[in-house]
Amino acid sequence: MKSPRSAKTNARPNSVLWNLLTLDRLMTGSLVHLVYWFGLGAIALGGFGAVGAAAGVALREPSLMGVLLAIPVAAGGILVTAALTIIWRSFCEFYVVMIQIGEDLRALRQGADTGLIQVRVTPAAEAAEEAPAAAPLASGKRRRTVPDPDQ
Repeated sequence: MKSPRSAKTNARPNSVLWNLLTLDRLMTGSLVHLVYWFGLGAIALGGFGAVGAAAGVALREPSLMGVLLAIPVAAGGILVTAALTIIWRSFCEFYVVMIQIGEDLRALRQGADTGLIQVRVTPAAEAAEEAPAAAPLASGKRRRTVPDPDQ
């Protein structure tokens, strides 16, 4: 069975507008790098703001209490900035991996549609296809495998 994507027309396949309208070529892979650097800049500005606020507290309050208050604020700002940097990096890496998985699946689908990739069905997959759609549970009720569109 061919996928619905293989039935598309190939009118102007190299056109930028055509790629944007049909979502054949994903541009988020290149945009995620810009988003990463903008987010990293925002995190750095927040970190500089926290350290600047600590320095401001220490300068405005000339007593020992101002300095004792500024040290934990500066340390907390640096720790929060480091934690946000790691979290932001992890989020962006996850997003890049998801995009790459989608591109790999698209390439596999195109290869299977053109016949470049042979798809073998294993005996376990054949047995799964022959299994009944709704098997009875231990309680005697039947399990629904297809979601109800009315819910």
